[in-house]
Amino acid sequence: MKILILSCSTGQGHNSAALAVYENLLSHQVDCEFMDALLFAGKKTSNAVCKTYVNVASKTPHLFGLAYRAGGIISNTHTKSPVYYANTRYARQMYDYITGNHFDVVLTSHLFPAQTLTYIGKKYKPDLLTMAIATDYTSIPFWEETRLDYYIIPHRDLTREFYRKGIPREKLLPFGIPVSASFTERRERQEARRILGLPQEGFEILIMSGSMGFGHMKPLIHSFLKKYGDHVTIVAMGGSNEQLKSSLRERFGSLSNVYVLDYTQQVSLYMDSADLLYTKPGGLTSTEALVKGIPTIHTAPIPGCETRNARFFASHGLSYNGKTLREQIYYGQLLYDNSHARAAMCAAQQQHALPDAAERIYQFLKNHSPN
Repeated sequence: MKILILSCSTGQGHNSAALAVYENLLSHQVDCEFMDALLFAGKKTSNAVCKTYVNVASKTPHLFGLAYRAGGIISNTHTKSPVYYANTRYARQMYDYITGNHFDVVLTSHLFPAQTLTYIGKKYKPDLLTMAIATDYTSIPFWEETRLDYYIIPHRDLTREFYRKGIPREKLLPFGIPVSASFTERRERQEARRILGLPQEGFEILIMSGSMGFGHMKPLIHSFLKKYGDHVTIVAMGGSNEQLKSSLRERFGSLSNVYVLDYTQQVSLYMDSADLLYTKPGGLTSTEALVKGIPTIHTAPIPGCETRNARFFASHGLSYNGKTLREQIYYGQLLYDNSHARAAMCAAQQQHALPDAAERIYQFLKNHSPN
């Protein structure tokens, strides 16, 4: 089989999930390729769409939430949305690339190419197996207007939601959200700290703001330092948000137990080193934490799918959902002081985690590919 994997760079989670599948397929010597689907519409279009997404989500999240809710209102199985028609404009280019390179499977981790593939299937009827990966713990608006062969969903408990939104039950595969192999292996905490040059002793808190540096870290860090002083080590990941990192370093740079990091590819190792994680409720990062088995507090989400992610995790005992700064501090101190609460959350995570999602996808494709 020859597989094309499509994603879009509107948030790193989509790319990370797609790359996790790509990584696994390569380990099995499968002929596969990874692409940004929006490049079929042109590099300028791809850059413009991704830039708009980042700006709206980070600078005006309330507008993002309004757009998400509006999408939920107009989304249905009977009519196609403007988003769908926008993504049909590059269908011919995608179809020519698929057929010209003799792909027999196309897998996508993003709604946009799923819509394009739906149009291709209707117009050209290629001999092609198509599959989508949902990277949030909810059925986002417009999934139901797609018509692919299969849909990988994050958890079996979401089957009813996706089915009620119009996706046939027999097409739903609750394999989980695929994560990189590095997150399926866990180093001992002290070894991870030694490698990273972090203190061997004491309680360590990892605060992640997302790939684009969302969130308000300063008061959160201050609250722990005020209560626990030198007994706590805090590692803050600022992503690509230079203003945030500069502000944190100005405020806490003189302290030996606060580390403000630039973008790093060692997230897995930092998770291994920590006793407690604060993170936005993005679907991919939340899944990585779930697979790692680290006590987690979700910070304020981007309104929309992240709100649903936080709700799902909290309802299954996989995290605490800190909707306000006061709640985030309260839950953090609770987990700091209560080892039984941390153990209970880790036990729930172990019960619900699906670390082999990428391998499950490979095994399924091996048995269902047209060739």
